[in-house]
Amino acid sequence: MLSQPPLVGVIGLGLLGTAVVERLLEQGFAVLGYDVDADRLESLQRLGGTPATDPKELCDTCETIVYSLPTSDVVASITKQISSSLRAGATILDTTTGDPQQMIAIGEFLADHETNYLEANVAGSSSQLREGTATVFLGGDAAVIDAAQPVLCAIAPTRMHLGPIGSASRFKLVHNLILGLHRAVLAEGLHFAESLGFSATDTLEILRRTPAASTVMITKGDKMAARDYRVQAHLSQHLKDVRLILSEAERVGSPVPLSELHRELLEHAESLGFGDADNSAIFEFYRADSSDD
Repeated sequence: MLSQPPLVGVIGLGLLGTAVVERLLEQGFAVLGYDVDADRLESLQRLGGTPATDPKELCDTCETIVYSLPTSDVVASITKQISSSLRAGATILDTTTGDPQQMIAIGEFLADHETNYLEANVAGSSSQLREGTATVFLGGDAAVIDAAQPVLCAIAPTRMHLGPIGSASRFKLVHNLILGLHRAVLAEGLHFAESLGFSATDTLEILRRTPAASTVMITKGDKMAARDYRVQAHLSQHLKDVRLILSEAERVGSPVPLSELHRELLEHAESLGFGDADNSAIFEFYRADSSDD
């Protein structure tokens, strides 16, 4: 008799959650998934996963559950909702970019329910995770990480353990601060080039051969030049991350003036209707500003 593939639960089937599902299915896992959006459940079924009608259903059958949720507030809410159904010794892997202090509190809450908790923050877009080029920052107990290796390896080939719970969320904010500012600088530079009479496409082709080249030019440059804002990661989701950066910076007394300005740029782009577009749509801040002149 053929053995059944190992079953993993996934709660949250947005862009990143769907990429996690695809990675797991490709690596031979079965997936039971839940989302409040019925369309996402239908998409899961088309991919080969099994939809659940309630998040507690995952607790009945899955030793490992992956969270891919929009905020740590949602993580806290879902965790309390399923806590009475969790199996002792089960493990939750959390890919959510959230408030580090909340993540620590969630880990403590789950420990009281004899459930393991690991931060598994993804450095990269849903497309990069799907392609196997994203890195995962891990926060939590090393023994729990070792036990979860089969699932973690399926999700991402490159993983880095940063320390106890809270460490990965804090480092993800460092990563997102730098990555987000790279996008903002690229948008400003391309608009400046256009203002001086150079096309964005030609500017990218030249700059990629110079010391100014960056990975962001490869992943986001052509999207800005073509105004192609099909979503790899939502602009509003990065605005949420920038607000987390500012909150954590205030908590530890670290000056982040560029991130203060970045928040204003993203809020302006969001007000223009680009919140649900790709985060490369920060370019529209500069285009709109020019059109107002």
